Amino acid sequence: MASFYPKKRILLGPGPSDVSQRVLDALARDTIGHLDPCFVEFMEDTKDLLRKTFLTKNKMTFPLSAPGSAAMEMALVNLLEENDKIVICINGVFGKRMLDIANRIKAKPIALDFEWGKEIDPNVLRETLKKEKDVKAVALVHAETSTGVLSDAKNLAQIAKEFGCLSIVDTVTSLGGIELKVDEWELDVVYSGTQKCLSAPPGLAPITFSDNAIESIQKRKSPCPSWFLDLNLLLTYWNGDGGRSYHHTAPINNLYGLHESLLQLHDEGLENSWIKHTKIHNYFKNEMAKIGLEFFVRDGVRLPNLNAIRRPEKIDDAKFRSSLLNQHNIEIGAGLGPMAGKIWRIGLMGTSATKTNVDEFVKAFKIITE
Repeated sequence: MASFYPKKRILLGPGPSDVSQRVLDALARDTIGHLDPCFVEFMEDTKDLLRKTFLTKNKMTFPLSAPGSAAMEMALVNLLEENDKIVICINGVFGKRMLDIANRIKAKPIALDFEWGKEIDPNVLRETLKKEKDVKAVALVHAETSTGVLSDAKNLAQIAKEFGCLSIVDTVTSLGGIELKVDEWELDVVYSGTQKCLSAPPGLAPITFSDNAIESIQKRKSPCPSWFLDLNLLLTYWNGDGGRSYHHTAPINNLYGLHESLLQLHDEGLENSWIKHTKIHNYFKNEMAKIGLEFFVRDGVRLPNLNAIRRPEKIDDAKFRSSLLNQHNIEIGAGLGPMAGKIWRIGLMGTSATKTNVDEFVKAFKIITE
């Protein structure tokens, strides 16, 4: 029996990203009780920092004690009841996951399938909403992690609003890394994860609910089918002036890490972070051209922080990624679903988004493929 000490890696996969020493130090601070008055004050600071990150004034903004996929489920199981109609835009793995959840709770999902590697077409959404009546919500992924595609969440949410629908937007890979303006774009339920552009450890999921979404949830005819993810129950812990009711034992130290990562982000400046990710992406793009690697997604809808690269036919996928990890300590991601073996997913997110990391990848690529 021995303590575990992980190898030092450069994390350039689809998540997690590198965690700074500043955040690691925060994780090691003394644990206190989750109902301690000073921790309650800390919770308010964390919520306020999240509002500044989402660019929202939504009161119902907090970090869910679970990963991003649980926040996806929370959004759907709170807003939808049995037989509620929802349009789900699918252009990758995570849109399909939304569809699976909607089916499990016996909602009536209308799936709009788009080619993987392409953005969600707003015209298709508009025509669908013209034909379908009584649609309660539209769900979409802003930054599809499985393909590296950016969709126009602002426009899509506005179309949903035109037809009286709420919007559910997955921003797991976009929050902190690219432009996202929850209030200005009038988004209703928006969730994310901590391990991407926020560069905090995985395990928490920032989420925010608009007043319209809260009103809809309060009008439910049946209880939320999940006890743990029931928003009304969770808010007895995360909401209120000064006091909290017990709901669950929050991951205290993980919340320290998130709080410090948000301070780090806002010390840099939110818009400066967006600009940084674009600059590093452009540098990466130029370096990829020099070594003959091609992007899977066309310019204009390509995520700057999650880069999908076509695997050259002459290179064995598994062997290359294994060599990269074991010989050069660099992690990148494989393709998912129909993209398995066809693309590499290279994340340049948060603390990992540096020219030095790009240079290290290029150097390793040349050595492995010589």
